[in-house]
Amino acid sequence: MPNFVKVAGISDLKPGENKVVNVNGVDVALFNVNGEFFAIGNTCLHRGGPLGEGFLEEDVVTCPWHGWRFNVKTGENAMMPNAKVPKYEVKVEGNDVMVAVD
Repeated sequence: MPNFVKVAGISDLKPGENKVVNVNGVDVALFNVNGEFFAIGNTCLHRGGPLGEGFLEEDVVTCPWHGWRFNVKTGENAMMPNAKVPKYEVKVEGNDVMVAVD
């Protein structure tokens, strides 16, 4: 059973915003896509750039270092779907955004 950890309040991220959060020692990129929250691994597969600091457009984040793009709903690379960053389960309870990395 997943162990959910509170990482933010729903008002902490407006639609179209993202940030890096830490869940039990794991850096996670958290995104708000039109009021729905998604979480993926923060480390880009190319050179380790911080995806949580990237540019979010619709449901795709662009790594700020070298422009690799990942779907925040699936973790898939936009050009190479077999190249995936981890995708984490997210739930909202009341005003809390919670993420599980197990």
